[in-house]
Amino acid sequence: MTVTLRYAARSDVGLVRSNNQDSAYAGPNLLVVADGMGGHAGGDVASALTIAALVALDRPDHSSDQSMSELERSIDRARQDLVDATTADPDLAGMGTTVTALLKSGNTLAMAHLGDSRAYLLRDGTLAQVTVDHTFVQHLVDTGRITPDEAETHPQRNVVMRVLGDFDLDLTPDLSIREAVPGDRWMLCSDGLSGFVPDSEIAEVLISVATPQDAVERLVSMSMRAGSTDNITVVVADVLDDAAAATTAATVTPEIVGSAALAGVTAAGDPASPTALPASGSGIDGDTVTSFTRSTVPSGGQPAPAPISVGVLPDDAARDDLADTLEQAMIAGAPDEEQYQPDIQPDEDLEEEAREEEIPPRKRVWLTVLGALLLIVGLALAGWGGYRWTQTQYYVGESDGQVAVFRGIPATAGPLTFSTPVELTGTRVDELPGFIADRVQETIRATSLEDARGRADRLIADAAEETEPSPSPSPSPSTSDEPDASSSPTPKSTTKNDSDQEANG
Repeated sequence: MTVTLRYAARSDVGLVRSNNQDSAYAGPNLLVVADGMGGHAGGDVASALTIAALVALDRPDHSSDQSMSELERSIDRARQDLVDATTADPDLAGMGTTVTALLKSGNTLAMAHLGDSRAYLLRDGTLAQVTVDHTFVQHLVDTGRITPDEAETHPQRNVVMRVLGDFDLDLTPDLSIREAVPGDRWMLCSDGLSGFVPDSEIAEVLISVATPQDAVERLVSMSMRAGSTDNITVVVADVLDDAAAATTAATVTPEIVGSAALAGVTAAGDPASPTALPASGSGIDGDTVTSFTRSTVPSGGQPAPAPISVGVLPDDAARDDLADTLEQAMIAGAPDEEQYQPDIQPDEDLEEEAREEEIPPRKRVWLTVLGALLLIVGLALAGWGGYRWTQTQYYVGESDGQVAVFRGIPATAGPLTFSTPVELTGTRVDELPGFIADRVQETIRATSLEDARGRADRLIADAAEETEPSPSPSPSPSTSDEPDASSSPTPKSTTKNDSDQEANG
């Protein structure tokens, strides 16, 4: 028996972030979600490179016993692509990405997983999380130190211990083979959804919404209503047998969303070639990856060391242990000229220290005073420069009870305030829906005055769509048996359905 996937993908920058570092791919044989990290420098680059390295797998000729190894090799290639990218552009150093992927082969699905993006399976009306988060709080749950309920509000719940990155550690992804059962519905998502919408509400949507396209739209909209502060990416795919596929509109065009779409990643690719970024200066920045090229390893060339996944541990003891491990690995793998050498102070330095001790006390006082004056001047200049910088920043917040655009940053230092409202929108905050009012009160950062204006307009538009007209009162029932000719039924007010809200949102 053969099975078919009917799928849809959606990615949204969300209400807070200035750029989308998520990427996703949905095709007839491959589903992938990648949540980039690395700040402005390269989170979007990392996730787009990963999608570009995996898209060549979207073909129907995989055998069931080879699909998992092919998926693992493609992820290894994505690791090398991240290393090559940071070598070509050092500003991208430190970037990484989660990756959760499903590769269809016949009636089986090979799965690979790194990070805190998730895969869910809806089968027979029951939703189950298939992947395990590679996070610090999940480690605490697994070791019995906290409960799953405590993990949902733990202050370090976003600390990821395993990701696809450009550091020299070899952490392999979780790999497994799953049966593709007709009637199953799979969902892959970034933590912009799973971190803000409870599993019970996700299950309700996946059960009640008929098509994958409507499901991804509904889930992204729910995440924004829940106050998600991250990029939001969702892929939903239904497993169909031959009979169901014959009566259902087939989905054959791959969908690429997020930063991979901005980078121009396409489904066409040469599986034998690694994906590489253009050289530094080719127009790449942290917000938009402009292009990708394909290159091959020169004949007789030496293979580059494999890129890696990196673990980040939040407590001091764990950090120290990891640092010791990394240092030992670096010492063991470095060439002789790079081996660690003790810091031995030469005789010339000792003589210099002795001469300093012979300086007369009065001269030392003047030197101390001069040094203090220079320090004060330096701090004053730094403070002025910092204040000037704050006046180039913008955000959306509340002023006089209205949604307002501010110049500066939402901070104070004693009597000093580092922001001033520059535009009042006229929309009162207490008239907004609760979750939008909360976001305004918490402030929303923007990259420029125009960006702040756009975010304020978007919030106001979202609030207008959330507002529903109140139903008109019904006429009082007549006490007589005969209908009152002067009375007429009051028409019921109509409300927008969820899909209209999602399409506009």
